[in-house]
Amino acid sequence: MPTLPWTTPERPASGAEALVMASRLEVRSLRYLPGFLLASMALLRQARSSPGAWGLSLRAEPLRRTFWTLSAWSDRDALDAYASAEPHRSTMRAKRKVMRESTFVFWNVPASDLPVAWSEVERRIAEKRGAVGTDQFSR
Repeated sequence: MPTLPWTTPERPASGAEALVMASRLEVRSLRYLPGFLLASMALLRQARSSPGAWGLSLRAEPLRRTFWTLSAWSDRDALDAYASAEPHRSTMRAKRKVMRESTFVFWNVPASDLPVAWSEVERRIAEKRGAVGTDQFSR
């Protein structure tokens, strides 16, 4: 699956600062890919209609069993509201058992700098994984 292009559900105000969240999610086995892909698409639809979502993209590397997300939010409250709402909350709880590794990074950028380049996402995630190891979903 190719990278889904950056979409802008809500336009930020001029001069605003965005909270960027990026993740790298790895499933344990290729057999879990179809279900994880379907769940990812449902969560992308949810994010597109979430208040405060300023931009979204998704990249899948099926042969590596890896999914990448990139999103920009008006603030941490908007991101937390999305993450705690359905279907995100129950989907993530259900998918924990099929996950191998996950890494999340957060940073702020001027909204005028959106979208963030995937190379920047990769750099930040690699830096975090190298510096502090990999965050693991609980099993």
